[in-house]
Amino acid sequence: MGIECSSVVAAPRSEVFEWHTRPGAFARLAPPWQPASVLAEAASLADGKAVLGLPGGLRWVAKHDPSGYDPPQRFVDRIAVDGLASAPAGLLLRWRHIHDFEVVDDTHTRVLDRVETPVPGFVLRPMFDYRYRQLADDLAAHADAARAGFTAKTIAVTGASGLVGSALTAFLTTGGHTVVPLVRHAPKSGERQWNPDDPAPNLLDGVDAVVHLAGASIAGRFTDEHKQAVRDSRIEPTERLAALAARAGVPTFVSASAVGYYGYDRGDERLLEDASRGDGFLADVVDAWESAADAATGVRVVKIRTGIVQSPRGGTLRLLRPLFATGLGGRIGDGEQWLSWIGIDDLVDIYYRALWDGALSGPVNAVAPQPVRNSEYTHILAGVLRRPALVPVPEFGPALLLGEQGARELAAASQRVVPAVLDKAGHRFRTPDLTSALRHLLGRGHPLGRAGR
Repeated sequence: MGIECSSVVAAPRSEVFEWHTRPGAFARLAPPWQPASVLAEAASLADGKAVLGLPGGLRWVAKHDPSGYDPPQRFVDRIAVDGLASAPAGLLLRWRHIHDFEVVDDTHTRVLDRVETPVPGFVLRPMFDYRYRQLADDLAAHADAARAGFTAKTIAVTGASGLVGSALTAFLTTGGHTVVPLVRHAPKSGERQWNPDDPAPNLLDGVDAVVHLAGASIAGRFTDEHKQAVRDSRIEPTERLAALAARAGVPTFVSASAVGYYGYDRGDERLLEDASRGDGFLADVVDAWESAADAATGVRVVKIRTGIVQSPRGGTLRLLRPLFATGLGGRIGDGEQWLSWIGIDDLVDIYYRALWDGALSGPVNAVAPQPVRNSEYTHILAGVLRRPALVPVPEFGPALLLGEQGARELAAASQRVVPAVLDKAGHRFRTPDLTSALRHLLGRGHPLGRAGR
């Protein structure tokens, strides 16, 4: 038994093969809906090994076969599951994966995957559909940057281990860039230790750009202690890092921000980047946070006002997916509140554009071009998961967990945000509508390319 799948991507074979050899490729291709985490990537496609962590303490180990290594045409890996108690179970999960790359023409490559395994083909096809879309979209994003003259850079990243930071880091390294994680713990190889209260003068030496993502999670009950942690982790650390970037002569400083700037309820008003600041705790924090980034005087500063990030690995979708999968999901209150969302990979592309597009500066709304109301979001999510959405959440429900203020500014917030700056720049979204975004992220996408058995 086995499966054979293929897809054509718009890039030369040498470039497609090289992409697979770089750090981050395994992470970029790992389907986010699967209960697995990347523990280690292969140092070499010739004879290295990659490791996935599975539930129950199991480890999925992909060992590359030297006899099948023929760049830029082929590499082969065999997979074993460490920790299985019985031989029959190990036999059941037998896996040999042949990765072939065929020249279509000078600018197109056929990626062909053949897997020898007893796992049924219908189980594997969603994974390969996802991988092909990721590969094609990532290569297209890097091609856009290359056309703009953006060559290999060294980019310092705070919050590199978080939901957005880990996705962005893997994307950048597969594009040939060097990422320097700025960490608060003792640094490992390639990292630099960052003290938010007093960053070292040489912290940004040799760095071409900074992406500042670090900050305490906003989610949680809005107690005085929680709100203080949200402020303290953002405002002064951002100001100190931005000022250091200016002193170090770093040309670009990209800072995380949030659509909370516009306040918790603006009705049906379409909120472009030049809209006025709204009301509430989050609006106050975001305003001060963005002002802190202006300490990077003489530096191109981009402030990424992020909407509700969609990823089954974190954020609201991670919380909602199991509820909706069991038919227990539903709208919040009357469901009329606007939800300005963004797929995780589109958010990565926006951060990348902020790095390579010198025309971008100031606030940029990082939201999809099609915001939805809460009732529409629940309807679409339930439809993608093929489940009913019959259990509406009463308005007082979120307040039990978040407190009255937290519920008002998080769960019940209504912001109809428009990506006007990106629209003007001609930015291309991977998944501009919610249905296609959720289908891709949850493995319910339409087949891409050719699949056979």
